Amino acid sequence: MIHERHLFGPGPSNPYAEATNALSRPLLGHLDPEFLRIMDETCELLRQAWGTTNARTLPISATGSAGMEAAFVNTVHEGDVVVVGVNGLFGQRMCDVAARCGAEVVAVEHDWGQPVDVQRMLDAHPAPALYAAVHAETSTGVRSDIAALGAAKGDALLVTDAVTSIAGIELLADEWGIDVGYAGTQKCLGVAPGLAPFTINDRAFARRVEKPRSWYLDLGLLGGYVGEASGKGGRTYHHTAPVAMVVSLHAGLTRIAEEGLENVWTRHHEAGRLLQDGLQELGLELFAAEGHRLPELTTVRVPDGVDSAAVRARLLERYDIEIGAGVGQYASTVWRIGLMGHNARPEAALLVLAALEEAMKA
Repeated sequence: MIHERHLFGPGPSNPYAEATNALSRPLLGHLDPEFLRIMDETCELLRQAWGTTNARTLPISATGSAGMEAAFVNTVHEGDVVVVGVNGLFGQRMCDVAARCGAEVVAVEHDWGQPVDVQRMLDAHPAPALYAAVHAETSTGVRSDIAALGAAKGDALLVTDAVTSIAGIELLADEWGIDVGYAGTQKCLGVAPGLAPFTINDRAFARRVEKPRSWYLDLGLLGGYVGEASGKGGRTYHHTAPVAMVVSLHAGLTRIAEEGLENVWTRHHEAGRLLQDGLQELGLELFAAEGHRLPELTTVRVPDGVDSAAVRARLLERYDIEIGAGVGQYASTVWRIGLMGHNARPEAALLVLAALEEAMKA
């Protein structure tokens, strides 16, 4: 029998109770007026979470990886130069997806655990069509300065991965110059995985690929159903939306709005600081660069002589606690511990600290 897990890995996190309860509500049709009202409210709540007024802000009907695909397939024209900051796994994925869209990709490689260097990004090419970078790199637990990149991007578009940052740390898409952003529901938003909160501004939409390679992720078609159609009295059927997931996201976003977005950021910061201070008191070394560490996702080096997999297995079997392994060359030498959404609480930090200490001794 599987007990309720404490999902303290890099995602998914334990959802807010409001988001879980919403999944049990009676199902609505995807064109039901009541559902369309919920969809419109969800888009408005997402604008608040993104820090934007973009009309085309919507939950794409798939996980955050589809948000990444949508970002590139709609903005990359054949032969466009795309400069990508690579400081972890998800920067690498950006390169892969952009290349599949026909881009000439210029990858600006960084050591994992370090933030993206804005000057190196600017020096990588004199006139790219697009810059792309991860705000909160899930594989390394490091935050990059998207605001500085947005201020210096010039005429290029800026695509930003905010999967791990949205509703966890400050995110101000309009103020920072983010033209296209994508995220996921399963981390700091405190909702089950299944949707990709997405935003694109008018500047980027005007430059879009008119007929992208993906029909399903064509923002020109999706806009007829949500976003730009909101409040205009007309809807163009595109696909059957995952209505239960949208209702759940609406509930999660409403819960965040009621607490206050800045208060939610503060709660994540305080839980993360408690965890990171506690880990260092146990003699453990944090992995991400100091001054750029994410509060919602902490990376810590596995001590010499400690079996990473054995510790994670003991945490799961004895305490129903999941933490994540590292990625790539750090798979066995780094742990990733997430305190996101509902789990961004001091009691969660203290629980994982106590259990980790026992598991390492065992």
